[in-house]
Amino acid sequence: MAKKKVGSMKLQVPAGKANPSPPVGPALGQRGINIMEFCKAFNAKTQDMEPGAPCPTVITYYQDKSFTMDIKTPPASYYLKKAAKIQSGAKTPSRETVGTVTVKQVREIAEAKMKDLNATSVEGAMKIILGSASSMGIEVK
Repeated sequence: MAKKKVGSMKLQVPAGKANPSPPVGPALGQRGINIMEFCKAFNAKTQDMEPGAPCPTVITYYQDKSFTMDIKTPPASYYLKKAAKIQSGAKTPSRETVGTVTVKQVREIAEAKMKDLNATSVEGAMKIILGSASSMGIEVK
């Protein structure tokens, strides 16, 4: 018999750094999810990722207190900031440029994010990443 789904939630947790402290612990605890079990499973699944990279995670929890998690790739803005070596995007993106990235770097980011983007080709994914870059005030050369 199939498990009865109670609900789902989204969290953004740093890779390899899930612990029971806020915001992870309270968010899971109020839904009856075993916090330590989640932390161990999440850290094990993200151990091959860059430590501290923000990982959007969709957690589906069931009536019998079990759960499943779908860990997505870090946001495009995280990769773009890392490639451009900047701390944050521009305050007025259309008027100022805070950093630059190369087309090769955009291709690498698009290939890394391909499974989470709504694109059928790498070129289509690159257009999505280029849009993110322009909205952050990052110039592509």
